[in-house]
Amino acid sequence: MGRSLDTGRIVIVGAGLAALYAALKLAPWPVLMISPEPLGTGASSAWAQGGVAAAMALPDSPEQHAADTIRAGAGAVDPAVADSVTRAAADHISVLTGLGIPFDRTAAGDYVVSREAAHSLARVVRVQGDQAGRAIMERLVAQVRQTPSVQVLEGVLATDLVTEQGRVTGVRVISAAPERSARLTIRAPAVLLAGGGSGGLFARTTNPAPIRGQVMGLAARAGANMADMEFVQFHPTAIDSGEDPAPLATEALRGEGAILINRFGRRFMLDLHPDAELAPRDVVARAVYAETQAGNRPCLDTRAAVGAALPHHFPAVAEACARTGIDPLTQPIPVAAAAHYHMGGVVTDLRGRASLDRLWVCGEAAATGLHGANRLASNGLLEALVFAANAAADITAVLGPDAGAHVAPADLRFDPAGGRAPDPDAVAALRQTMTDHVGVLRDAAGLRRALTRIGALEAAQADCPEFVNMTATATLIAAAALLRCETLGSHARTDFPDPLPGPARRSALTLDDALALRRAQAEEPA
Repeated sequence: MGRSLDTGRIVIVGAGLAALYAALKLAPWPVLMISPEPLGTGASSAWAQGGVAAAMALPDSPEQHAADTIRAGAGAVDPAVADSVTRAAADHISVLTGLGIPFDRTAAGDYVVSREAAHSLARVVRVQGDQAGRAIMERLVAQVRQTPSVQVLEGVLATDLVTEQGRVTGVRVISAAPERSARLTIRAPAVLLAGGGSGGLFARTTNPAPIRGQVMGLAARAGANMADMEFVQFHPTAIDSGEDPAPLATEALRGEGAILINRFGRRFMLDLHPDAELAPRDVVARAVYAETQAGNRPCLDTRAAVGAALPHHFPAVAEACARTGIDPLTQPIPVAAAAHYHMGGVVTDLRGRASLDRLWVCGEAAATGLHGANRLASNGLLEALVFAANAAADITAVLGPDAGAHVAPADLRFDPAGGRAPDPDAVAALRQTMTDHVGVLRDAAGLRRALTRIGALEAAQADCPEFVNMTATATLIAAAALLRCETLGSHARTDFPDPLPGPARRSALTLDDALALRRAQAEEPA
């Protein structure tokens, strides 16, 4: 089992926006951040192109922002959470501005806001068009590096939570080096999980390679309650260039008037939704997927709406196009639907508390109730900010503001190599299974095949906790999708194409429940 070390520090698993913001909010409480990648890389937050949704000026308001959030979420949003988050949005934009984030501003000093899908008004605050995630992350990384109370462990991967009688008392970690190492147990007074979503579990995704559901999986394996696991959002305009992960053509382009066409030049969204390209993401993703499946090569045409301004206003998109020989000034950009964001995760309350004592979760790994069945564009970074701050405040309230303020840096030494990395072929097979059977469109037969295949892959890698965390999350997604016999938001069942009558409901599932369902599929006769 490796060595054990009691650091006295709050452990934060993750190094994206939520993790960094929480670490800063916890100061001067001593924090130990655990990241498998160098700080600021490998996090989905750095790739976020749209920006942060916030009602910054009239006629917009937090109430209208909340109403749009609830409408986009297909009725499965918790109204109290939507109200709380949207009311806090402007304050967090002010905090980031004070930290030096160079949000786009007018000559008069007002924030430049853009409109994205399912927003009734322009309210997305941006940085140089599509650079918000990168700019925010760079600044927060710099702040964390300068904060004496925060110790960062890079190249370290959390594999398990340590629990005693329902209370989380620490985490087990391994070296993220290719050869891995024996596990080290880190004892902690509190653990905050902020390690991202699950997009990398799918063969076609916009998420960085390390983001494969591991943090959700380790929480579920420890017994944490999970919710809304079937709700995986597929972004409709991933650039279809053959790269893995797929680069993103930000929704802000459609907010500027870019249109979706197929290889015949037909604008196919006009007949499908009154808002056309600015329909909710689930509607647009299914439309793009249908065009792809029909061999009609969907494309995003920015030529008339954005034109020659694209390289200046959307440099990340221009750079991604240039890498693969696409010239968006003279030709449409080929696009495809790709796994992008997970609305479900570890159940938390408004304070960020999970069902296990001394465990908090924020960011994409959390199921807060904000997103429902379909996340409103650019609410992801906002949720990360709000719940990171909420969790930090609650952890401080539970532990006391001054406790442990003078803890020495942890001296972590790993035992000699004794673990192993997941088999790349097994990871590839898992990702393909998820795309083939748990993707944009789903049915019972495919979901049952997915569960059986996930179980077989897990059995062959049972001694690799990193892989078992992936399969735990994959199992929860597929099981929850099989149990929800309706189409709602991002969850589309071809065998149940309509929503159930009555109010939409959130789903609740434990890993034990999901594993029981998986075993039942394996035991059925072929």
